[in-house]
Amino acid sequence: MRRPNPVLWLWYAFGGKLPARYRDWVVHDLTCRTWFLRHVLRSLVMVSPALGLMYLVFGVALAGPPEVVLLALVLGLIVGVYYSLSYAPESADTRLTKYGFPRGHATDTRKARQVSVT
Repeated sequence: MRRPNPVLWLWYAFGGKLPARYRDWVVHDLTCRTWFLRHVLRSLVMVSPALGLMYLVFGVALAGPPEVVLLALVLGLIVGVYYSLSYAPESADTRLTKYGFPRGHATDTRKARQVSVT
C-alpha cells in the first residue's frame, strides 16, 4: 500500500482525489481503527489557513485586543472542527465514492470489522 507524499496528502485533506495507485491507502485511511482521529487531523488542517488569515486581518491589521482575537480564533476552531466531526461518517463515505466504491462502503466496512472483533 503506497502512502501519498505530504503535498498529495494536503490535496487529499482539502477534498482532492488522489491518483488510482493510492486507492488502497484511501480505503485504509477511511476504514481503519483510527479513522476518526485521522478525520480530526484533516479537519484541523483545513481550518488552519482560514484561522491564520483571520489572525492576520483582525489581530495584526486591526490591532484588536489580543485576548479577544485569540478567543475568537479558538471559538472559530471549535466550531469548524465540531461541524466537520458532525458529518465525519458521511464525509468518509463520500470520499470513497470518488474512488468507485458504493455509497456507505466506509461505514459498512467499519461496522463489519466491529462485529468480527466482538
